[in-house]
Amino acid sequence: MVGGGCYGTFYASQLATAKARGKTQYRTVVVVDRERDCRARRELGEAPDRTFVESDWAAFFDRFLSHSGDDQIVPSPHMPHLMFEWVLRRARARWPSRAVSVAPVRGDFPTPYDRPGSDQTRYVSFADWICPTHCIEPALCPAIGAPRTWEMGDAVRDLAERLRASGRPVCGPALFVCKHQVFGVGMFAADAVRAGDRLVEAAGASGAEAEVLVGTISSCHGALNLLRIADG
Repeated sequence: MVGGGCYGTFYASQLATAKARGKTQYRTVVVVDRERDCRARRELGEAPDRTFVESDWAAFFDRFLSHSGDDQIVPSPHMPHLMFEWVLRRARARWPSRAVSVAPVRGDFPTPYDRPGSDQTRYVSFADWICPTHCIEPALCPAIGAPRTWEMGDAVRDLAERLRASGRPVCGPALFVCKHQVFGVGMFAADAVRAGDRLVEAAGASGAEAEVLVGTISSCHGALNLLRIADG
């Protein structure tokens, strides 16, 4: 679980309630926060199936994602694009003699919210309203009271196809899709992140210039980056 602040405390509490009611099973919830005395530790405390790790997120994921497993990652809605940052670090370590950079994600995108971040991340959303807190993105959108007719994954895959059709050497997309699992808690598989890393490795294997579209998304929202590998 990324962060032990207000969101991490809520998600860890919800998972504990779901488990107690027989709605889910898990081995251990690991809450990662840079502060030892984070809110989740103060309010929830340690438990046989809950532990806390005091660590910078980047350092933690460098360790955590280096081995395989069936773990799930519970992101905070406001975390930076940590999974892309991990894939980027891996690419730079893999090809120290090649330029590996972050390029702007170009192209039209069918969302009313579309903003660039200071780190070249493109933030997109199908919502032009304030979403309900802890929305699980059901088929019937609670904000507009009408069916949800969009899916972010489809829109990102369409973007990748258009970029390829324009002549760009774009691979992917590598998508880390956060889906609601139980009691308002969304998560994505750690193996999906490892698969994204393998996609980047395959894209750069020939030595030719390559670009990989990478996104952490839900059904409604997304953070997109383009990882560029110079020819080697």
